[in-house]
Amino acid sequence: MTFVERFAAELVEAGMQRMAARVFAALLASETGALSAAELSERLQASPAAVSGAVRYLAQVGLLTREREPGSRRERYRVHSDQWYETFTRRDQILTRWENTLRFGIDALGPDSAAGHRIAETAAFFDFLQKELVDMMDRWRERKAELREQGVL
Repeated sequence: MTFVERFAAELVEAGMQRMAARVFAALLASETGALSAAELSERLQASPAAVSGAVRYLAQVGLLTREREPGSRRERYRVHSDQWYETFTRRDQILTRWENTLRFGIDALGPDSAAGHRIAETAAFFDFLQKELVDMMDRWRERKAELREQGVL
């Protein structure tokens, strides 16, 4: 099994759609980090329609960007070297929205009800996760700088 198929299988196991996982893994493993739809179809032996649906999904969730080839109408799809950092940083906004909705749920269901307690625990978890995520991203930026100084990245 190639790296692309193996990593795609891991992403599918984690809940990603199969073709989206294959497209993402193929982009990640490509030399430039960017491929056209035709190149993706050829590499993955997949139909253009399947690739189109996968790139649409990946663009919506922020795992790739679209760019035009200079002087062409063809689009290329790109993953960036800091893709995971950007993805997790955007999750901070989602956690904030979820936490706000959960706090509304606590008030709506009553803070002393069993449901209110479950929702309060979930809200507390998201609050904790959000604070830890900010600290973790700061530590990653420091670690990435160290790795670059060492010539590892």
